[in-house]
Amino acid sequence: MTQPLWQKSGIQIDAKIMRFLAGDDVILDREFFLHDIAASKAHVEGLANIGVVSADEAAALKRELGALAGDFKSGAFVLDERFEDGHSAIEARLTERLGDAGRRVHTGRSRNDQILVATRLWLKEKLEALETHCRAIAQVCLDRAAQPAVPLPGYTHLQRAVVSSTGMWFAGFAEGFIDNAFRARGTRELIDANPLGTAAGYGVNLPLDRAHTTAALGFARMQVSPIYAQLSRGKYEIAVLEAIAAAMLDVRRLAWDLSLFTTAEFDFVKLPGEYTTGSSIMPNKRNPDVVELLRASYASVAAARTEIEQLLSLPSGYQRDLQFSKGSIFHGVRHGLMALELVPDLLTRLEWNEPKMRVAIEPAMYATDVAIEQAAAGVPFRDAYRAAAETAASAGQGRTPEGSLAQRTSPGAGHDLRLDELHDRLGRLDG
Repeated sequence: MTQPLWQKSGIQIDAKIMRFLAGDDVILDREFFLHDIAASKAHVEGLANIGVVSADEAAALKRELGALAGDFKSGAFVLDERFEDGHSAIEARLTERLGDAGRRVHTGRSRNDQILVATRLWLKEKLEALETHCRAIAQVCLDRAAQPAVPLPGYTHLQRAVVSSTGMWFAGFAEGFIDNAFRARGTRELIDANPLGTAAGYGVNLPLDRAHTTAALGFARMQVSPIYAQLSRGKYEIAVLEAIAAAMLDVRRLAWDLSLFTTAEFDFVKLPGEYTTGSSIMPNKRNPDVVELLRASYASVAAARTEIEQLLSLPSGYQRDLQFSKGSIFHGVRHGLMALELVPDLLTRLEWNEPKMRVAIEPAMYATDVAIEQAAAGVPFRDAYRAAAETAASAGQGRTPEGSLAQRTSPGAGHDLRLDELHDRLGRLDG
């Protein structure tokens, strides 16, 4: 390993302690490395603006940072155990290539604001991906909701309740993922603040050009207080995980429905073959493994959020405990986005088994329609309710699922899905 940036003379480094201190940092930093390089370029420009590095030094530093990014992308440079972390790797490379100019790159910054800004840039990128995935899911749901409706039993308490439809099912998840897309964008706006230049949490005795780094890195605003920059570490990561978790909660419920609907007992849905796997011992089986793992994926996001929350039992100022937040945020975000990416194609290609769904709509499921009709005719609802309950077994006489849905005229119900409103709401994300 290269010499740690913080090593002091006269103190020997114990290898076991060093392994514990470094942990998985150098591996995890591969995910944030290009963002760290981009932030370093902006920092160099800011140092040049205040005369800490010359124009020639700035040009050389930016050239070498660009070369390092290219080498990292191509595999010519590997971020590995030779380095304590990504930050030290950048400084080591610049010092190797440029000597004293490389040693100046860390002027006015700390590894604290260095990881903060790299992580912040990475989180903004992932929130854009989250919004994209949620919008894609919502669009598929709207497209399928607009297709001719197929009657589908509606359940409460997992018991047959009323007549529903595939259109209502898809419209429900469409609206949920529209909300999730707006939440992703709102969270991105929340965290869109530049912490670079806050150093270790108390600023530095240099007139750093923080306005330049804010603009150069594409942040909407500067995170003003150095102390709050440290306080926001973990807080902002939790906000991102909560945005992903909101989407994954909807995925979990959607996956639960599909898990039930694909059983032989329901047999409402056929999944694309690629989304199922065979049994290792039972030749007759095709298992909905992808759907089951989608259902389980919320747990990974929630666990990451909980781990970071537990780390934040801290006073103000930087504490080394926060190093462990990198693994949590990386694994939670990565798993959530990977799961969400699979959902649009799954929903596009699943097939409904209309005959089975029609058979499952039993006469008693029209009892609510009967009660509402009586109430609309002037019978007190509770009296109409009791009368309909007594005759529920014959409530379907002369009725069809299509007729029930056609009479469901309340906004958002079977006859009036209000898909145009949902399309308009989704379209506002383009504005």
